[in-house]
Amino acid sequence: MDIDRQRVESALLTAVKNRDAHLNELAAHLIVAGGKRLRPVMAVAAAAVGNDEPVSDDVIQGGISCELVHLGSLYHDDVMDEAATRRGVDTVNARWGNLQAILAGDFLLAKASEIAAALGTEVATLLAQTIGHLCEGQIEELTKAFDVSRSVPSYLVSIEGKTASLFSTAARIGALVAGHDRAVVEALTSYGTAYGMVFQIVDDILDVIATDAELGKRAGHDMEEGIYTLPVLLTLKSDSTDALELRDLLGRPFTGNDRDAALAIVRSNTGIAHAIETASEYVAIAESECNKMPASKATDALREAPRVLLNSVIR
Repeated sequence: MDIDRQRVESALLTAVKNRDAHLNELAAHLIVAGGKRLRPVMAVAAAAVGNDEPVSDDVIQGGISCELVHLGSLYHDDVMDEAATRRGVDTVNARWGNLQAILAGDFLLAKASEIAAALGTEVATLLAQTIGHLCEGQIEELTKAFDVSRSVPSYLVSIEGKTASLFSTAARIGALVAGHDRAVVEALTSYGTAYGMVFQIVDDILDVIATDAELGKRAGHDMEEGIYTLPVLLTLKSDSTDALELRDLLGRPFTGNDRDAALAIVRSNTGIAHAIETASEYVAIAESECNKMPASKATDALREAPRVLLNSVIR
């Protein structure tokens, strides 16, 4: 897998090279800053299911098409959030301004689409649909900002679009390019969705239980932005005085010590435990999809991955 990671890094930098030196710097900015490359890793693991042989260059290309979509969406997210740093470096918008950040994000999405088109109509269509799903998920979240009556289904629809869909697509592309049987392709696709749901729920739980130092940003940042995630929504829906107090603190931008008070309420209530239960349901779905795949080291790694994520928030 280390060799495949090196292949991914090299292919990413090659994919964004262009004739304009400045655009090249903009496009490579977050690539050079590093990252876990979870989506290419997903594509590689999906392709390796049942054989554990080195994957083809086309699988690497499929994986980086998903990573470029992810990176392009980060450029746009940072503009929307007015973020100053990401991955320990200045964001593109902070260093070069919003206009250049938006154009660089568009360039990354275009490059992703170009790579997908070279892999065939099915892959190209799938990636285009996924970019649409990312937008739908993000819009669902934005339109529910500061809404204390936001429903759990609204939250789940949003994270399936903005996060899980790209993991699902990475797994499906890896499976398609590797030529797996349709039953295995469908199992890997469902696995990717379930893994993505666990990934985002865990991330949202960490936002309220981790310290500022652990997160590298202020804990409760989502609440500050008016984004009420699963642990917060489940706390609001509990029958307790704390739920009423939390409702009074939310619904508008925080002032004074509101953030600390809101975090204290969420941390001391059952919303976090219930969010962990929801995540564990998706872990079970992911594990059951692995039972439909041929045995291999890659299958074992996929089976283990969601549980490892979940364990990071069980304290």
